[in-house]
Amino acid sequence: MSPAWLGRRLLAAVLLPAVLIALWWLLTAHSTSYFWPPLQTILKAFPDTWFGERITTDILPSVSRLLIGYFLALLLGVAAGSAIGGSPVLRALTEPTLEFFRAIPPPVLVPVIALFAGYTGSLSKVITIVLGCIWPVLLNTVEGVRAVDEVLLDTARSYRLRRRNLLVLRAAGPQIAAGARQALSIAVILMVISELFGANHGLGASVVQFQRGFAIPQMWTGIIVLGLLGVLLSLIFRIVEHRALAWYRGLRETDRGA
Repeated sequence: MSPAWLGRRLLAAVLLPAVLIALWWLLTAHSTSYFWPPLQTILKAFPDTWFGERITTDILPSVSRLLIGYFLALLLGVAAGSAIGGSPVLRALTEPTLEFFRAIPPPVLVPVIALFAGYTGSLSKVITIVLGCIWPVLLNTVEGVRAVDEVLLDTARSYRLRRRNLLVLRAAGPQIAAGARQALSIAVILMVISELFGANHGLGASVVQFQRGFAIPQMWTGIIVLGLLGVLLSLIFRIVEHRALAWYRGLRETDRGA
């Protein structure tokens, strides 16, 4: 990768955010609306709001619940999806049930889950994230395993490879990664929604408390923190995906060259 190429990629990545921030600054510079304060006011409130105890009382608990729920959904989704995708009988038995539960919006289940797991603890919030994130991972894993080349499976059987399941998961990796990326976005959304019910701490609860207390600049800082969190998680995911699927990119480049 040449420095010029890296420079172009960096410019492309920051150009649109810079333009949007500049527009926000200009359009709100002389705002007198209580609900649309100037961006300068919001940025001034940012350090006092988040660079203190809220890191440990709000940000870290929310992020920990998000990561625990996300990785549990990833583990369960890949395990169940591999079993279902590799067995036509199991797939036929579970498909109607999976379609039923997949059609239920996860936010609808938040009050129900809270009734059984409690409103104030982390358990209900983690369960909500797991139930919302598992479906894109599971369904993409099923389709990825189903699409594995039969020649690859026959070769693995012929050589009696002991780690044939790992070979199947590797071949289905691009499809699984697509589901994991969708699940990550859902996890951020459900993290916020789950904290709207009976939570005293967390990013979602803080934003609601600021709104109810008419601390509008602080409310906007919370929204910015959520956006930055989403960008950071997406960046980390892309780095991991880039390394894990290096073989897939090489294969596609070889096919294009051919």
